[in-house]
Amino acid sequence: MQHDCETATVELLLEAGVRAELLLGALERRQGSRPSAEHQETAAAPAEDRVQYEGAEGGERLMDAEGKAVMMQWEEPLMEAHAHVVARSGSDVLNVGFGLGLVDEAIQRRHPRTHTIIEAHPGVHARMLRDGWHKRPGVRIVFGRWQEALAQLGRQFDGVFFDTYSEFYEDMRAFHEALPRLLRPGGVYSYFNGLAADNAFFHRVYCEVVKRELATLGFDTQFVALPSDAAVANEVWEGVRNRYWRLDTYMLPVCQLEDTVEQ
Repeated sequence: MQHDCETATVELLLEAGVRAELLLGALERRQGSRPSAEHQETAAAPAEDRVQYEGAEGGERLMDAEGKAVMMQWEEPLMEAHAHVVARSGSDVLNVGFGLGLVDEAIQRRHPRTHTIIEAHPGVHARMLRDGWHKRPGVRIVFGRWQEALAQLGRQFDGVFFDTYSEFYEDMRAFHEALPRLLRPGGVYSYFNGLAADNAFFHRVYCEVVKRELATLGFDTQFVALPSDAAVANEVWEGVRNRYWRLDTYMLPVCQLEDTVEQ
């Protein structure tokens, strides 16, 4: 009985948190204000700032000029799972944000028909060209911010993945609003789920917020629980100023556009 009461209390608190976030989001959009740092998916850094690739305990990582991690090797199993969701042989796939190229390597292993990558950072773009990504079969690199790059694209994708740096949740919401113009009916969308990744309760709140907002755009969203044990090891974060992940479970989003949704 006590367990049931505790569960009911948590669910009531979760619902209150979701409603509060939805209301605050609506007010912020109406007022045109920027969201607070609590709404950030990752730590902020201008796209033109210097980034560097470096080796570290546990693998390679991409760091910004302030010593903050943009992407780290521990994410590789998660990116493999994301690629499994959004890519298959013969499909057309879009990835927004290259980073270490972990999800793009996983997408390539699935031999998509076309593989479009949007990347805004000049240092990362230079690395992509150095490593010959523009020469890979079916790969198209679009250099620039996704806010401008999407104008070059149409409703041509079966799968879309989104993982950007230095943006707020409002930016992610704006990307979501563009999804029905990018995905074919029945297509699948996923994103790096780093929202409120230092607090399990608020992480659940944001999962539900995203689920409900995507539902208004015609998506059915489910979350698949995956272990993220490597991310909680202290040695993984040595020399990193922003520990952007603290949870032992990763909720992988699987968001499918209904077949009946029209452009």
